[in-house]
Amino acid sequence: MESEKKTVSIRTKMFFFIIIIVLLAAFGTSAIAFTTGANQIDRYYKQNTADNARNFASLVDAEYIAKLRASVETPEYQELREKAEEDDDEAVIEAYLREHDLWENYSRIRDMLTDYLSNMKGIKYLYLVAPGGPDALYDMYLIDDKENPLYETGYYEEREKELLGIDITRLPEPTISNGDWGWLCSDFKPVYDQNGQCVCIVGCDIGMDDVMAERQRLMMILVIGTLILVLLILMAAMYFINGMVVEPLNAMTREMKKFSPSENLSYEDSGVINIGIRNKDEIGEIYRGIRDMQIKIIDYLKNMFALEKEKEKAEIDLKHRDEKIEELSIESYRDALTGVGNKAAYNKKTEEINLALKEGSMDFALVMVDINNLKQINDEFGHKSGDLYIKGCCQMICEAFKHSPVYRIGGDEFVVILSGKDYERRMEIVEQLKKDFETSYNRNDSETWEKYSAAVGIAEHASDDSTVELVFRRADARMYKDKEEFKKKYGGSAR
Repeated sequence: MESEKKTVSIRTKMFFFIIIIVLLAAFGTSAIAFTTGANQIDRYYKQNTADNARNFASLVDAEYIAKLRASVETPEYQELREKAEEDDDEAVIEAYLREHDLWENYSRIRDMLTDYLSNMKGIKYLYLVAPGGPDALYDMYLIDDKENPLYETGYYEEREKELLGIDITRLPEPTISNGDWGWLCSDFKPVYDQNGQCVCIVGCDIGMDDVMAERQRLMMILVIGTLILVLLILMAAMYFINGMVVEPLNAMTREMKKFSPSENLSYEDSGVINIGIRNKDEIGEIYRGIRDMQIKIIDYLKNMFALEKEKEKAEIDLKHRDEKIEELSIESYRDALTGVGNKAAYNKKTEEINLALKEGSMDFALVMVDINNLKQINDEFGHKSGDLYIKGCCQMICEAFKHSPVYRIGGDEFVVILSGKDYERRMEIVEQLKKDFETSYNRNDSETWEKYSAAVGIAEHASDDSTVELVFRRADARMYKDKEEFKKKYGGSAR
């Protein structure tokens, strides 16, 4: 015995689908919001760093810096600087600068740098550096604030990894990095002498440790908040899906299993589904479709039972047997609602015509009629009104084509096979029928289901038409063209 395959319920599928969509949407939106905010903050700090570096660079005396740089790059000064650092003695550096007439301007720039730092609270470091070339491994400090000893002047410091191989005098924009000094937004602006030579760069570092810590905290808040929001949305979505989709479907499934039709039982006793779903959506359509189908099955069984009874009577009375059989045969080809031929009768007639076409040509035409607005009437006023509407439309069709058979081949579709007098006057009759339908539809003194309307299309048999189906297709296409014109004129759906 083969094991039954496990199935995944529609509830599980829908829940998984909603979870994936909500998660993607929520986290995607949060990521975009976080990235956008972070980029805006980064742009602000970069602009602030660049502005401060540029502002201070404009205050620096380039000619003096050129002299200072030339002096501190000498072996004599470098030897003195190393000894001063070993002895932690700033006095020898000051004495050297005084001796070379460099101290006054040095002190002025140093005081100005220190004052700038004290007034601009966000700046962590501000300094003057003599840069090496793009491939240099070291850059030399020239002037720093008063927090740093004088013997830092002329000190060669190893360049940061992210600046290796880069000409720092031509950086396109400030950089944000996390190194030995913490999170810094750094920028370097060159100072040029009167010959256009870069004598130094002004380095400006703004601390971003607090910003980055706040950014991490914000990220955690966004993640947690998003998870909470997703959970709430999912709970609401699950509640909605259960109430609007899953439970109605489960209820219909349970009721369908109770359906046990019999010609001797009423609708209720046969278990016709009746759970009061009034949704005007796909669930409601499915429910009403199942209910209608079950009712039709019982009606069919009752009709079949009646037919059997008639056959039994016919067997008792042999004299009337042939008449009864013929009568029942006619009924089987008649539409129960309108009394015209049904789909089976139409198929039989087309088979006869197709046989005749194989033997030779014949003159006939097909008229395709499709009722307008039937669904609207059924939805708004009920199927009883819809049946009255179908009967009224059918009566107009039969009155128009008095000499031709009319067939109902679908819920709202009729076909007329024209021959003889109706064929000779086919265009005149069709145009008059269209006018009659339009007049009926525009009546103001009638109920909605009494304002009959239908789209009409006609096609004649051509010499190269080997079957009725080819004529039917042309008539159907012209009918749909007429239906489109009705929709353009009156709007809405014509179904």
